[in-house]
Amino acid sequence: MAKRREVRHAAFLLSFEKMFLDDPLESIFETAEEIDEILVNDEVKNLVENIFAKQEELDEIIAKFSDKRAVSRIPKINLAILRLAIYEALYDEKVPVNVAISEAVTLAQAYALEPDIAFVNGVLGSFSKSLPKEEDNK
Repeated sequence: MAKRREVRHAAFLLSFEKMFLDDPLESIFETAEEIDEILVNDEVKNLVENIFAKQEELDEIIAKFSDKRAVSRIPKINLAILRLAIYEALYDEKVPVNVAISEAVTLAQAYALEPDIAFVNGVLGSFSKSLPKEEDNK
């Protein structure tokens, strides 16, 4: 069974790729499976599908906490990271909020530019402070 971090990383890469393509998710999954460089299993597919199913809601949350940039002006790499983190924080009871944020910052450190890391961390920090306290202890 794949580790959660591997699932998250694969879901991030596939979500990011989808932002550039009009292809259906299933087509993106098939291509990734053919190339065989990204983990593609049911857990990854579910996570990506759920992120896109809730994209509008996730983007509204991002907009609320991104006071300096409109969602349309946020670099796609940051947007993919933020959507994933907020989705996990809100909808995956196995992922505590602080873990979702920490993992998002790790992804930003690996893929984003230096100012973007602070941006991602700032948006997610503000988001986490807005959550009811019991959310922090899932």
